[in-house]
Amino acid sequence: MIGREAELKQLKSLKNEEEPQFIAVYGRRRIGKTYLIRESFGYEFAFQHTGVGNDEKKSAETQKQEQLDKFRESLSEAGYDCSERLTSWAEAFNGLKEVIKKSKEKKKVIFIDELSWMDTKDSGLVTELEHFWNGWATARKEKDVILIICASATFWIMEKIVNDKGGFHNRLTGQIHLKPFTLKECEEYLQAKKILLNRHQIIQCYMIMGGVPYYWSLLKKGRSLPQNIDDLFFAEDAPLRKEYNNLYRALFKKPDQYIKIIEALSVENKGISRAEICEKTGIASSGELSKKIQELEDCGFIRKYIPAGYKERNAIYQLIDNYTFFYLRFLKNNTFDDHYWQVQNNSPSINAWSGVAFERVCLEHVPQIKAALGISGVHTEVNAWKCEADKKKGLQGSQIDLLIVRDDQITNVCEAKYSKADFRVDAAFDKDMRRKISDYMVDSKTKHAIHPTLITNYGIVENEYSSELQSVITGEELFR
Repeated sequence: MIGREAELKQLKSLKNEEEPQFIAVYGRRRIGKTYLIRESFGYEFAFQHTGVGNDEKKSAETQKQEQLDKFRESLSEAGYDCSERLTSWAEAFNGLKEVIKKSKEKKKVIFIDELSWMDTKDSGLVTELEHFWNGWATARKEKDVILIICASATFWIMEKIVNDKGGFHNRLTGQIHLKPFTLKECEEYLQAKKILLNRHQIIQCYMIMGGVPYYWSLLKKGRSLPQNIDDLFFAEDAPLRKEYNNLYRALFKKPDQYIKIIEALSVENKGISRAEICEKTGIASSGELSKKIQELEDCGFIRKYIPAGYKERNAIYQLIDNYTFFYLRFLKNNTFDDHYWQVQNNSPSINAWSGVAFERVCLEHVPQIKAALGISGVHTEVNAWKCEADKKKGLQGSQIDLLIVRDDQITNVCEAKYSKADFRVDAAFDKDMRRKISDYMVDSKTKHAIHPTLITNYGIVENEYSSELQSVITGEELFR
């Protein structure tokens, strides 16, 4: 088990608790939720079940019955005699009660995976789950039930369970939001698999796949990074070439509009406003649009930021999922040969993508950046900022993607630069940084000391311009 120490400890401790336990585990698809839970309990459960993906072309009643039929199979595997077909979730949970009653385990561990898939339209699943837990499991004098529910549809589990104001309010005894691996954890994973990549190559790989453990599990020992990328993305029947459609269809019941939003965001590296999302997608501004945007944010595909000094209405939405960004940039509308990445690795299009992708890696490693700056214990606000050109105010027009505003009266203006060797700070970079700092100081009226900060994957070439930087953070430091 790589990483996940805190989560593993939390799950393993459940058997020692004196009261019934109800835990929700959530996180994006392929992040390792199921593996974590199974490993934590040694693959031993009184009952386990995984919901099945639904075909939206089928009626709601047909989808419900298919879910019930699969649940019946799981009950049978757990030793319950299901001679008759289940027709409701009330019957299904009655069957689960019998499984628990017959279990000889001291603690009855119940694991229901992909619960959101089971919640088909008007199925009554959530209501019956609530009755099962509140009305039966917690009322057992043995206090021996451990219920673990899991879903990749993060918004669903947050809305229906975690933040529910009804029957599930304050009923959870714990929750785990499983996050992607960091660069350091990816390195440890590769070492465990005896795959030899240096840190620069690991950063490159992270730029493509993010910290999704399943994607990293597909890398093959003895293959170079370009060979592995060709195998996974560009070869005929490459496993991650088809992942894009599967990813969104597995999470969202009607994925087309979600995909439209994602693809609109992919065109603008710095992100776009809600009004621009409507304009580019043709989706009307409404509560439904707000819900879809929130779902994408909860699932970790996009981020919302309000530029420092602006209001909620000025929020910007940015695509931050590395895999999606890579797929849309290089695969969606193109057909390549099996060796595309090996042949085109130094092309202008890949070089342009590298700069933007590295910025996303930096945004995913803010704790490591703070540690490198020696301010892990300092309270900060991490934000982005921009201003339009305004001659009357003396503003030239700037954008800062990473702004670390510190309680110790210092603000780090961070610039991320991807390079194939030590980065050379030149006159153009120096001028650009000074313009951003000037605009920020005028627009924000800050009284903080401003520290120009460079984040780069290698190091820097010392010259007359590099001395203007207060801090330089290298790729090595992102592995803290």
